[in-house]
Amino acid sequence: MADKKLLWVDDEIELLRSHIIFLSEKGYEVDTVTNGEDAVTMVKNNTYDLIFLDEMMAGMGGLETLSKIKSIDPNIPVVMVTKSEEETLMNEAIGGKITDYLTKPVNPSQILLVCKKILEAKKITGEYTAKDYLQDFNQISQALVSDLDFAEWIELYLKLVNWDLELDQHKEIGLQQTLGEQWREANKEFSKFVERNYKHWINTQGDIDTPTLTTEITEKYVLNHLQDDYTRVFYFVLDCLRLDQWLVMEKHLIDLFKIEKDYYYAILPTATPYARNALFAGLFPSEIETYYPELWHGKVDDERSMNKYEKELLQLLLDRKKIKLKNDLKYIKIIDPEVGRNFEQNILSYKDVQLTAIVVNFLDMIAHGRSDSDLLKEIAPDEAAYRSLTNSWFTHSSLLGMFRSLANMKNVKVVITTDHGSIRCMRGAKVLGDREASTNLRFKYGRNLKVDDKHAVYVKNPEEYKLPKRGVTINYIIAKEDYYFVYPTDYHKYLSHYKDTFQHGGISLEEMILPVITMEPK
Repeated sequence: MADKKLLWVDDEIELLRSHIIFLSEKGYEVDTVTNGEDAVTMVKNNTYDLIFLDEMMAGMGGLETLSKIKSIDPNIPVVMVTKSEEETLMNEAIGGKITDYLTKPVNPSQILLVCKKILEAKKITGEYTAKDYLQDFNQISQALVSDLDFAEWIELYLKLVNWDLELDQHKEIGLQQTLGEQWREANKEFSKFVERNYKHWINTQGDIDTPTLTTEITEKYVLNHLQDDYTRVFYFVLDCLRLDQWLVMEKHLIDLFKIEKDYYYAILPTATPYARNALFAGLFPSEIETYYPELWHGKVDDERSMNKYEKELLQLLLDRKKIKLKNDLKYIKIIDPEVGRNFEQNILSYKDVQLTAIVVNFLDMIAHGRSDSDLLKEIAPDEAAYRSLTNSWFTHSSLLGMFRSLANMKNVKVVITTDHGSIRCMRGAKVLGDREASTNLRFKYGRNLKVDDKHAVYVKNPEEYKLPKRGVTINYIIAKEDYYFVYPTDYHKYLSHYKDTFQHGGISLEEMILPVITMEPK
């Protein structure tokens, strides 16, 4: 290790000579002074990695010295060393931006531990992180060649996401590429797993070998709270929320709420017009089309034409389950910052509403915006930066303000979920179809669609997937892994244009395994 330079300020420095020799033997270079004035002069004339500062000295005291040191270099770590154990003094020192705090007498191992914690923690934790990941890498690789069930896939997905977040903190160990390759392998096997089992799942809901699906979420996690007349439920659907994004957002909420997490599988296609209608209705798309044809509108799969009736579908679910609310269901769709700010400011007026459903579209807008904006691609070039962008948005968002207000309400349950996630698409799949085929990048429906079956699931009979028929000759294709569909016309132009964009509608861990969160104010 390159020598780290320390400054130790203590008016009884001679009594600490053995400590200083010990640190020198461990590779630290230590300067010493006996008063605050000299300490300030040394900091002006030298660069130090860490300062040990005695709190009680003749002349300029430790807190005053601390203040002057910080005015010269606000980033330098300072460890306060004191004989006093008074809490007020500790608070004063912490308020003065100390890095750590030791009470005399101190022993050499204490001092060494503090040095390592402050100066070498990242390097040491990086080494242990690399060792732990490489051990987990082998376990994950072995799991991928075994016959995982739906619950084991959730566990594996959680493991991969947690490693993503862990390696974000340790880019210096250079394991991101290795993890990225493991992600691709996992999505390849997961796509095969879904293709084998999906038709069975949608026809055997509630069976022990079937995961919880989109159509069950509202009843299982929202309506169950309405049995209690006093409970007020706020049901947030964050469009296009991935698990990694939620884990970044959750850190801002753990001091405000008791948080429970569960996971479910999205229906196919993992696209808003299908998944969100199914979420609110508690029905598959073909069932909505059959039972409520007037609420399944639009030839084009976009939200404006096909997600107009979410409130009505939710009310119909309440009616079918014979749940009579004490007052009218409230439904808010937040599609721009002004609507979000207005709801944040007025959220207390909803405190007596038994069920309030809120759809938040910002994450979906970030995903789509990144596809169309070179600036956003520069800001968020990969998944780690995409998480960082999510964190930045959430920190300053009206959504966080809403949660803070809800944390102060009584008898409140906050349920948060999403209709689908998104995946960073890196490989194009050539697709043939007529001019009437839909324009989506991760799934399509139309006549005579053709694509390599390595890249997509071919749905010849939509009813088998509980999808709308749309016509006798219509079939669907649903992309696997990180593929996106490109037509042969201007193939290279569109291949390049859509590469490295976040999309949804297909089959991947990131799009299909979704969090459902229940929060109660602490």
